[in-house]
Order: sequence, then structure tokens, then C-alpha cells
Amino acid sequence: MAGLGVGGAVQDRDGDGDRDGDGDTAGLRRFTWEEIGQRNGRGPAPQERWLVIDRKVYDISHFCRRHPGGARLLVSHAGQDATDAFVAFHVDKVLVSKYLKPLQIGELAPDQPSIEPTKNEMLVKDFRELRDTVEKMGLMEPNQLFFFLHLAHILLLDSAAWLILLYFGTSLMPFVVSLLVLTISQVQASWLQHDLGHLSVFRKTKWNHLLHKFVMCHLIGASANWWTLLHSQHHSKPNCFHKDPDIDMHPFLFTLGKKLSVELGIKKKKYMPYNHQHKYFFITLPPLLFPTYFHWHTFYIAYTKRYWVDLAWMMTFYIRFFYIYGSLLEIKSVLAYYFIFRMLESSWFVWVSQMNHIPMDIYYDKNLDWVSTQLQATCNVEQSLFNDWFTGHLNFQIEHHLFPTMPRHNYWKVAPLVKSLCAKHGLEYQCKPLLTAFADIVHSLKSSGELWLDAYLHK
Repeated sequence: MAGLGVGGAVQDRDGDGDRDGDGDTAGLRRFTWEEIGQRNGRGPAPQERWLVIDRKVYDISHFCRRHPGGARLLVSHAGQDATDAFVAFHVDKVLVSKYLKPLQIGELAPDQPSIEPTKNEMLVKDFRELRDTVEKMGLMEPNQLFFFLHLAHILLLDSAAWLILLYFGTSLMPFVVSLLVLTISQVQASWLQHDLGHLSVFRKTKWNHLLHKFVMCHLIGASANWWTLLHSQHHSKPNCFHKDPDIDMHPFLFTLGKKLSVELGIKKKKYMPYNHQHKYFFITLPPLLFPTYFHWHTFYIAYTKRYWVDLAWMMTFYIRFFYIYGSLLEIKSVLAYYFIFRMLESSWFVWVSQMNHIPMDIYYDKNLDWVSTQLQATCNVEQSLFNDWFTGHLNFQIEHHLFPTMPRHNYWKVAPLVKSLCAKHGLEYQCKPLLTAFADIVHSLKSSGELWLDAYLHK
């Protein structure tokens, strides 16, 4: 993910506002948390946007438009402390420092605490110690053999899907088997592009970006930059309405979360029959997200934002697909093949990606600390070899959200440490069987739909 982050942001350990230890803080303006909170971009024009990293105050009002992770990511932290988000996402501190230094306008006043009043100070300190421990244990270092073997099995399945039709013909059985094999290849490729987008496959950022374009654009047919733009925002403020694009389907398609559903009902808003959303979910989001919305949106964003390199890479996927499959199938069969495997891929992806978030708390941003923000919005699924492979290790969603640049093969190693941290601070660490997690998506949609209907009719 290209967003806020550092595999090595220099931390201000003594809280004096001097990160580099040279004592050079003279001439800087001093601010209070109240002053910073007012610069959140939501006031009358001109709308200033400030944020804090390691007690230093930065004006991001203009830079947010040029931010590699997208403006919405930075804006979501405007008026707040972004230290832990910054550390979580960035891996190249030299590059990031070059952009940060001109943006600094001051620092927190000496009488201001390092942690905002809305955040759990002891939890923040304990988590930062945990992150130091994780880095010393080498858990942020990727095992490149793991990812090489993962890519190899994707390419093998991708080739096998075409070879099945070539050698066994295009009758119903080879057609179906080929579809299933290609679907598996595509979903596993989506998990790998997710790793690359989070910069967790190579130590050097440029190699992650390069292979990300190959996997996302050439193997899958979508824009790598488009994915980064949306996914960075999701990780920064998961399940926060207006800040997490993954819940933008509220309220136009679904009503999500207990509080938002009641609020929508009280306002007498009805874009869909939400009390039936747990039923129409099966025929809308899982099968149709990829073949319809994602197809249109990835091309739209790539074109409007002028991601010409991505568009060129994406065209190689469509040329390759329709050339090799068009040589074996009639045009109607090729189009049916394409649409069906996209529906299967979409269904797999949606059930896995939503099982960790939709059943959790969904509401407005409460500006909680990094750990509380992630724990309220995420849950885990039990570990097994199948679950790890089937979900791309997103069964460890809690660990992934706390350490987004951590290579996924290390999630199981850090999980006990995260559990201990949660137990110490009384935070719920949810872990479910896979099928229970799937069922909870439907149960939560049914519950929020009923809450909306009650508020709509009676409040």
C-alpha cells in the first residue's frame, strides 16, 4: 500500500518534539491539540488541513492532492495525530522525509501531551513497544521463496486453464474445469497483488511496485494504482463512514452497522428495501462486484487520473485473454467464459473480504488510537492450511491491519503477542470458524435491516 508509513519512521522517544536528537526546535510555532483539531478541512473556506506525526505539525492542505496514497487517505487524518498510521504504512523513510520536511509548520506546545485525549495512552505506548519488538524479531522481513512459489502456482494454474481446453476440447466438462482452474488462479493472484500493494514482498519499494503492475494489471486486468488508491483509505480508517471506501455501499445498496441503520431509519431514507438486504445480498454484491462495478471503476479511475502505464498493462491482459481463448472458443462462448469466471472470482473475493468487516462496528470516525480503531473494525478466522490459502492469510485480518506491511507468512508468529496486548487492555480479539464468519455477514445484514425498518416505521 502506498500510503502513510515507514518501516522506519524516526520516533520521538522522549516526547520533546525533537525526533533527530539535535535539539534544533528553535523558531518553530507551538500548537495545542485544540488548534490542530480545528484544521480538519471541514470548516469555512479556506479549509486548512493539519496533522501531527511524532509531535511535529504538518500542513497538508495542498500536498494531499499529490500524495501517492491519494488525497482521501491524508484528509482522513486531518486535525488528528497520524503517527501510528504513518509508521504502519511507510517503508522508505528517506523518501518520505524529503516530502515531509517542507510541510512542517511547527510542533506541539511543551505542555501538550503526546497522545490525544480521545486515545488510550497506555495502549498506544504498549503497541509501539510491540512494534519495536516485532521489528527486532525480524517479522517485517519477507521470505521471498514463499512469494516465488505462490506466483509459480498462479502461473501454473493460469496456463493449465487454457491447456485443458486445448487438449480436452471445449465440451461442457473441460469448459467447467477450465473455468474453475482459472478462477482459482485469478483469486490467488488477487491475494498476491494485495501483498505487493502493501510492499511486503520485496525490501525495495520499486520492486514491489513493478511486480504489482505485472500481477494486478497483466494477470488480473485491473489498475494497480486504482487498487492502491482505494485500499490505502480502507486501512487508514476501516469501517469509518465517509472515510472507508469499502463501506460506500451504505446507504445506496445496503444499510450497514447498527447505529448508521437506526440513523438512516430516523431520517426516513429508503434507497432499497433494506429489511430484505440479507436476501438480495446473494444476487448482488458477491456475483456482480467484479463483472460490473469494478470493471467500470478501474478503467474510469485509470483514465481520469491518467494512469497511462496501468492502462497499457491492463490492455495486455485483454489482448492475451481474448487471443488465446478466442482461438479455441466461439465469440459467444468466450464472452460467457469471461463473465462466468469473473462472477466466480467476485463471489470468492467478496465473501472473504467482507467476513472480517461487515459484522463489526461501523460508524463515524471517533479518532481512537490505532489499535482500538483496527480492533473494532476487524476480526479473525481460525487458522488452518486451507484457510490460509483460501483467504490469502486474510484470516489474520487483525494482525494484517495492525501491521499492514508485514509479510503474511509471519502473521501467525505475531498473533500471540497481539492477543496478549488485547487481553492486557480489555480489547476483544474475535476469532471464528470460516463458515461462521460467512454466516455472520448475512446475520449482520439482517440485523441492521431490521433496525432500519423499526426506526423507519416507529421513530
